[in-house]
Amino acid sequence: MSVTVTSRTVDGVTVARIDGEITSTTASGVQERLLPLVRDAGRLLVDFSAVPYVSSAGLRMLLLLYRRAQQLAAAIVLVGLSEEVRFVMSATGFLDFFEIGDDVESALGRVRP
Repeated sequence: MSVTVTSRTVDGVTVARIDGEITSTTASGVQERLLPLVRDAGRLLVDFSAVPYVSSAGLRMLLLLYRRAQQLAAAIVLVGLSEEVRFVMSATGFLDFFEIGDDVESALGRVRP
């Protein structure tokens, strides 16, 4: 299975959409696409609405993304988490690392510079 990452900029906020499962096979590719989007004091909104599953490799990728954001004083918001993905992130404590939003539009209102 493949995964795609697309990005766009809306009012100074980078919006990245992930489409597909984040597994040990796909996590490195997602990481390669997302890490460059974390910029100094920037804002990144990551849309998970088309992500049905995140493996431990996906969680590791998110941890690296979080660490990069901390180094650069950047903000990351995750939106559109499915029940399963939200459960996994909650059980492992990952929800504490990120701001969480319901959808892109409502989250954009909170993170615009």
